[in-house]
Amino acid sequence: MKNNELLEAVNLLEKEKQIPKEILVDVIYSALYNACKNTYGKCDNITIDINPETFEYHIIAAKTVVEAVENMDEEISLEKALEIDGSYQIGDVVNVEINSKEFGRLAATNCRSNFTQKIREVESELIEEEYSTLINTAVTGIVQRYMGKNISVNLGKTDGYLSENEQVKGEHFEPTDRLKVYIVDVKNGKRGIRVNVSRSHPNLVRCLFEEEVSEIKDGIVEIKSIAREAGSRTKMAVSSTDEDVDAVGACVGVNGDRVNNVVDELQGEKIDIIEWSETPAILIQNALSPAEVMAVVADVDEKTAKVIVPDYQLSLAIGREGQNARLAARLTGYKIDIKNLSQANEDPEWVEIFQMDGAGEEDDYYDDYDEDDEFFDDEENFDSEDNDDNADEE
Repeated sequence: MKNNELLEAVNLLEKEKQIPKEILVDVIYSALYNACKNTYGKCDNITIDINPETFEYHIIAAKTVVEAVENMDEEISLEKALEIDGSYQIGDVVNVEINSKEFGRLAATNCRSNFTQKIREVESELIEEEYSTLINTAVTGIVQRYMGKNISVNLGKTDGYLSENEQVKGEHFEPTDRLKVYIVDVKNGKRGIRVNVSRSHPNLVRCLFEEEVSEIKDGIVEIKSIAREAGSRTKMAVSSTDEDVDAVGACVGVNGDRVNNVVDELQGEKIDIIEWSETPAILIQNALSPAEVMAVVADVDEKTAKVIVPDYQLSLAIGREGQNARLAARLTGYKIDIKNLSQANEDPEWVEIFQMDGAGEEDDYYDDYDEDDEFFDDEENFDSEDNDDNADEE
């Protein structure tokens, strides 16, 4: 049966919803099958054939030729069979085409409802499948509206759900604003597909640098670890597989262009990029940047570290409200205890660990340590103790 309206509807669905024709064939088949079942009670003797190109369809009922018809849905009289073909005899099976217009009004309504429902189900499945492949990646979205304290973000084929918990404190957006969001997960619930997105996830920073830094895309530079306090500060450790490529410099870019692009997207969030090291003591020293570090002893088994900094660097090493030390601990995975040189010389345990003489003499500071511990000793910093005690904090 030809149906130009059906063909137009199918073409529109294929174009707008990007639903493949073979899936639409299945949807139409299911709707027609249910309509037949609602009309005739069962479809054991019915065959539905749909042309996948023109969507011309034929509903065929196989009926047995009998002398006296008792079941019109499954039987046909010899007289009517002979009108179709003069060679039919009692007991033969005749294929009779059913016009869908013969469906009752209720069956036709159910057919349309089934079709619409199936289309929605297919669309949801396709959206779920597509966006599930984007989990753990960043995409560009457009702010749609606020839903209480939550935000609906248009991601193209569906909306993302940016909950209050995944937002960055202090950020505010207006409808139509463009922003980058990190896809956390995709859930199919009673209300349909929900794509949960985040602006506060540490991996949003990772994704932004992957977009900005070609060396990361090419696998030359690797992001080893990220610690983030969203909206305030991020520390990121990077390494290079090519000794001729400076990992930190690649991420910073010429005149800071690359890191500044990321900072702009994060609305001014500060980003510290440090060199990764497989040696925990050196990694911890780097992680405490911009503070100067005099010495580090790292217990690899206990995942703890003791750090000595110049007296005037203690507040900078700890950071405002402990942020610098806290992020360094997250970045390295070590619990970090920081003392300035004066404090360390007054603590017998620290004097023993760092092999100091306890008298506070800087020249008697040695790099002797247990063989199971990782150690870093920057002798140059011992000569800087007389520097300006009012060095800038973070």
